[in-house]
Amino acid sequence: MISDQRRSVILQTLEKEGFASLPALIERLGTSESTVRRDLEYLEAGGQIRRSRGGAAYVGESLTTFETRAVQAPREKQAIGRAAAALVQRDDAILIDGGTTTLEMARCLTGRAQVVTNSIPIVNVLANQPDIELTMLGGLLFPKTGVALGPIAMNCLSGLHPKTLFMGAGGITEEGLFNSNQLLVDTERQMIEVAEEVVLLADHGKFGHRSLVPLCRLNVVDHVITDSGLSDHWKQTLTNAGIRLTVVTC
Repeated sequence: MISDQRRSVILQTLEKEGFASLPALIERLGTSESTVRRDLEYLEAGGQIRRSRGGAAYVGESLTTFETRAVQAPREKQAIGRAAAALVQRDDAILIDGGTTTLEMARCLTGRAQVVTNSIPIVNVLANQPDIELTMLGGLLFPKTGVALGPIAMNCLSGLHPKTLFMGAGGITEEGLFNSNQLLVDTERQMIEVAEEVVLLADHGKFGHRSLVPLCRLNVVDHVITDSGLSDHWKQTLTNAGIRLTVVTC
């Protein structure tokens, strides 16, 4: 079992059970104590677990399923997704991060394009579209989200040069963007690094709220697509940061 697979098993075990002893994890993974300890150190650095003397506990955000998140602000997400898809021109090479709003964008894509994504739900939407040249990133499949993360995904990204990254965020403040765990943030930072342009898709409810781990400064984003519920304060904040703003009506 490779490291990403082991870490995925550990996360799913701890999220389900709350706590697991070190011997129990060693038995479940079928590997050495030193290997499990290294995996636990890695996951603790990501903010999802806390090690203790006898094992580890899950302390990360309880990740809701796509079905649960998809019913939150559905009209806003659909309108944002349509506006994002309209930006994609013929033969563009784009990178789409996982998320319910980017999933709505994928549903609206038409015409010829090269799409790279780490999201299984997005792959399922685009796999049978004949005009889409689709590349799926590998990596640790994170529980409940359907996205590939971690070193393997980051290595895959290192050789790519997409025109535009379309991404979401767990929270947005004047300090910048946030997301729910370090593994996700590390992968998204690599996405930002390789893309020429960063487009943030976020409904108005994401603004003014933090999530667990800082992702990047606000001015890293080139373009924000959001809905008409966004406050005047945030419209001015984004404009002052030099960010192009598209506000859609639902």
